[in-house]
Parts: sequence; structure tokens; C-alpha cells
Amino acid sequence: MTPLQGMRRASIDGQRNEGDSLFPLAYSCDQDTVTLDQFTGWVSESRDDLLALASQHGALAFRGFPTPTVEDFDAFIQALNLDNFPYAKSLSNAVRINRTPRVFSANEAPPDVKIFFHHEMAQTPLYPKYILFYCEIAPQSGGATPLCRSDILYAKLAEQCPEFAAKCESTGLRYTNVMPGIDDAQSGMGRSWHSTLGVKTKAEAEARLGELGYSFQWLADDCLRATTPQLPAVMETSPGKKTFFNQLIAAYCGWKDERNDPSDAIRHGDGTKLDPEAVKVAVELAEQLAYDHQWQAGDIVLLDNTVAMHARRPFTGTRKVLASLAEMRTHAFDAVG
Repeated sequence: MTPLQGMRRASIDGQRNEGDSLFPLAYSCDQDTVTLDQFTGWVSESRDDLLALASQHGALAFRGFPTPTVEDFDAFIQALNLDNFPYAKSLSNAVRINRTPRVFSANEAPPDVKIFFHHEMAQTPLYPKYILFYCEIAPQSGGATPLCRSDILYAKLAEQCPEFAAKCESTGLRYTNVMPGIDDAQSGMGRSWHSTLGVKTKAEAEARLGELGYSFQWLADDCLRATTPQLPAVMETSPGKKTFFNQLIAAYCGWKDERNDPSDAIRHGDGTKLDPEAVKVAVELAEQLAYDHQWQAGDIVLLDNTVAMHARRPFTGTRKVLASLAEMRTHAFDAVG
């Protein structure tokens, strides 16, 4: 990869050294030495190398580049030449607002709501290979986006809780959540079933759920309880390298609002309850391994969603962190594999 004049590898607060890998791998530059066209041209030319580095390290961070606007972030995304995964086509349960066809708000949940570690959309049959984050406005305090290498977490979990790790791998997981009839922006999981499923009527919702293999139940107040089919909890990203690819921590700890109870949100694929002590170990490991990205305006973070989990810390002040999804993938539980 040919370096861009004025750009350099950077040290960043909290950066972790995981063996031979920095997490995240960070780049910086002086804005007056590089134009946006030069930056996006370099991104386009270096595309394959950048994606390989994101997978190797888990995440790439860019700070100090000429990207002060959402449109500049969009130009960065387009330079990577990745297939767009429109939020409207996702099955995510968060309320989000589009700013461009590729860029939307990361989450509209209130500032005091903590969003726990998760792999984006691992609780659905559809997920993005890559996530890109961008800071438009940095918060007054708090509001970091914690990142965690899920391959390292799984290796440590398998050492400390081998039976639990083995059961997660052998049976997978099922997730249950209750969706409202209209978007509830006061909840971190308040996206309506109309929006989530891309439908207008209950009949269309039932047909879509059938296609996806979900079971469901209609509730009062136009709410819909849906349970996923058996989904993988562990992913082999390369021979011998496994990641804890799921939403176990987020569902068990954070899927709580006036409609949802975390104790009902997740089960092993065979229907049995999770071992709370083992889940506690997973939660503690994620925090021990976390890198907290403290946002500065204009920052961009490129995440390989199959390698690294992310979360959100509560914050004060105005925080505008935007996101984009790319390269839709599908997964299903293989009882033989």
C-alpha cells in the first residue's frame, strides 16, 4: 500500500496491542496537507489493502483527515467501492434516521441509555460484513464507542468456561424481542415491526416472518413478539480462528424496555436458558478487552463486523455519530458443522 503524503500511522489513546496486532490500527494526517480528493483517491487505490487490514486488526481509525461533513464521509465510503446494505433492508431493532442513501444515525436512543457489546445484526439471518462509523459532533462528555476483538474474547471464554463456550458453538442461539406498532425512539430497540420487516400489514408481516423462519405472536397495542430460528453463536472467520459472533451480551444485558425483558430475550438453540455465571464472564471479558474510541469531529472508524464487537457509552451534550453498513451476508445454524 503506497502511503499518502502527509499521512502517518498514529498512536491513539487506549489503543491495544494484541500480540502482533494493534487495535485499532490508526492513521492520521494534517488536514492542510491532504485534500479530500487526494484522500478518497488513495482510499480507492488502497481499497483491498485497507479491507484486509480491517480484518486483520479488527478496526481501522482515521483521524485528522479532510472529512468535516457527512458528505465527505459518504465520499470515503464510496471510494471503498463496497456494496451498500441499506438500513431499510436490515432487520435491526434500533430506530435510525438516514442522512444520505448510505449514511444514517448510529442509534436514536436517549443519551443515558447504555448500548451493550454486540456484533451488528448477528441476531438476524442478515448481517453486514463491514460497519463504518463517523463523528459529526463529538459529545460534551462520555459517548465513546467501545470496540472489542471477539476472536480474543472467544479464546479466553473457552478457557474459562469451556462447557458454556462449547454449548454456544454446538447449539447456537435464539433471540426473542417485542416490536412496537410504531417507532419508539425512547428505546434502544424501538424500531416498529412495519419498519423492521419492510411491510405495511400484519399479513405481509406474517409472510415475511415465515420466509425468515421466525415464530411469532401478536400482542396487545399492535405489538409483535418474534423469535428467530436457531442462529450461530460462533463464527469461524478463517481456518482455526473463531469469533464470538452473536448478540448474547446485548440481548442478555440490554434488551429492556416497556415491552422487553432481557430474561426472555435469549436462549440456547435447544431452548435451554443460559448459564448466568458464564454470561457474566463473557461480559467481564468484553470490558477487559475493550478499546473505547473517544470521538473527535471528523473521525472515521472502519470495522470488520465479523471480528470486532461494538457498544455505546452514555453521554452528555449533543452527540452525532453516524454509521453505514456494507456487504450484506447471510448465516444460518448448521447442526452438522
